[in-house]
Amino acid sequence: MGNDSKTPITKNPKKANLLDHHSLKHILDESVTEIIKSHGYVEDVRMSNTRLFLGTIIIIIALVAQFYPKKFPENRNFLIGCIILYIVFNALLQLIIYTKEKNAILFTYPPPGSFNTTGLVVSSKLPRFSDLYTLTIASADPNSISANKPVEFSKSVTKWFAKDGVLVEGLFWKDVEGLLDEYIKEKKSK
Repeated sequence: MGNDSKTPITKNPKKANLLDHHSLKHILDESVTEIIKSHGYVEDVRMSNTRLFLGTIIIIIALVAQFYPKKFPENRNFLIGCIILYIVFNALLQLIIYTKEKNAILFTYPPPGSFNTTGLVVSSKLPRFSDLYTLTIASADPNSISANKPVEFSKSVTKWFAKDGVLVEGLFWKDVEGLLDEYIKEKKSK
């Protein structure tokens, strides 16, 4: 393990229901976020803020349509306009989620003091009825000069969880740090 000092000393072990893949994925994703942040990467929350902003606009449109002072036959054109705006903003929100976010669990800025101009996009997958957890680390801007090829691994979640559902964090940290080191080494070998 590259950074023994960054390996967590957990007071409360992270426990998951082994029969619930959402629970497993959630605990693994939270741990990945902790690991990446512990290596000096700062979370980029612009995408989350954009989604929240669009969601707020959608809610405001729905509230205005609901509580508009005139009754139905008189406000028909206004309601049609609100419905169209609601559909347009929802479609825009879904388009952003589908094209930009995909399976991403974390967007980061470049580490402070580095020469990189792009941060990371960390994505994960745990398909239903499968025990293979796939973690991918890629550049936030793949077209950038400082961008690197994405690195990923797929491993069984049974390697990281004990029989009682407790995450064996040391093993998981070692695997994620190894993947992050592989991504960083690829940058240096360019």
